[in-house]
Amino acid sequence: MSTHTKFSRRQTLALLGGAGAAAFSFSTPALAQQAAGRVVVVGGGFGGATAAKYLKRGNPKLAVTLVEPAKRFYTCPFTNLHFAGLRTFEQQGHGYDELRRLGVTVVHERANDVDNKGKSVTLSGGKKLPYDKLVLSPGIDFRWGALAGYDEAAAQLAPHAWQAGPQTTLLKKQLDAMPDGGVFILVAPDNPFRCPPGPYERASMVAHYIKTKKPKSKLLILDAKENFSKQGLFQDGWKKFYADIIEWVPASKDGKVVRVDAKAREVETEFGKKHKAAVLNVVPPQKAGFIADRAGVTNQSGWVPVKPQTFESAQVADIHVVGDATIAAPMPKSGFCANAQAKVAAAAIVASLAGREAPRASWSNTCYSLIAPNYGISVAGVYEVVDGKIVEIKGGGVSPREASDEFRKLEAQYGVGWYNAIAQDTWGLRPA
Repeated sequence: MSTHTKFSRRQTLALLGGAGAAAFSFSTPALAQQAAGRVVVVGGGFGGATAAKYLKRGNPKLAVTLVEPAKRFYTCPFTNLHFAGLRTFEQQGHGYDELRRLGVTVVHERANDVDNKGKSVTLSGGKKLPYDKLVLSPGIDFRWGALAGYDEAAAQLAPHAWQAGPQTTLLKKQLDAMPDGGVFILVAPDNPFRCPPGPYERASMVAHYIKTKKPKSKLLILDAKENFSKQGLFQDGWKKFYADIIEWVPASKDGKVVRVDAKAREVETEFGKKHKAAVLNVVPPQKAGFIADRAGVTNQSGWVPVKPQTFESAQVADIHVVGDATIAAPMPKSGFCANAQAKVAAAAIVASLAGREAPRASWSNTCYSLIAPNYGISVAGVYEVVDGKIVEIKGGGVSPREASDEFRKLEAQYGVGWYNAIAQDTWGLRPA
């Protein structure tokens, strides 16, 4: 994108309100009087919690059940700041009290199976939840073994930290224990994967930690790609702050890792070169969360094709899928998109159960990344359905390459405003 939209905190809040603007068009007293239905939502992150909330807002008479094993959900967005020492891990945690106050039944169990013909979800405790409509927001799982040597056991030695939780604290512990002079290696995957700019913000935040705590250390990014989101902006920031710390190696320069020895904290690249790390952070190939497979909504890619107007599965009726698990390009796999997609899906479900057509769908996305304290960058996109496909329309943009320090400081502040706003919109509680 060549144009830039400068988002203030007020505009960020407006975007959250307008993301999936159709979701706001159905919350009327008349519609609330329509016949109720049973909706089960699996997954309590940006997509699932938002869907449950807006289903109840759309029709309070709906019986909405949210299935999420974690009593407190920890977000991936802003977790990278924890590695820099700029944010505590607990600040990423959110609960479900507001959803309960709205009348959502919250069940802290794992969804183990879906009967898409009999329309029921089987929980880890054995109970079956019947549904008229099902919303899946399962996030990602990993293609264990797709990268030779990297499986679940290896992740306990060389953490991915691409799902917030124990992996996050493990990687932070390893970083804190890294000797000054050690090398932190970040293995970045090929597309598609959760949060396109995520590995590069992580590199920035780890580099900030190195610069302030362990100045003799280095950071090496071994990348399976030739380019990445906001690349020019990231590299400008790295040159400004971390020129002697960060080295990025693209696939064409032998950056593609093909084998991992987690015990030795060593990786081997496509052309046979080996790299030894003091801390090894491997972000492996990904796919939709496992419950999507059990529901029969994934295709051969491992991701979920959806009908753009409603985010209903393209393969199974009455199952809507939102968030990272979906095939929704050009929309990225981001928390903002999950939130926006959930509002569109909720609007479509409320309309369908009331015997109405789904409202016209639209979405927006803004992704802020922090390169250094008081130095932020962003990318924004606006999306609509054209000829049955999701397309990006005018109205988005990236931060300008030439910008003042004050501009970058404002972008960093807008990022904080974005996180607080979307957390409140999703879970209803401001972060600690």
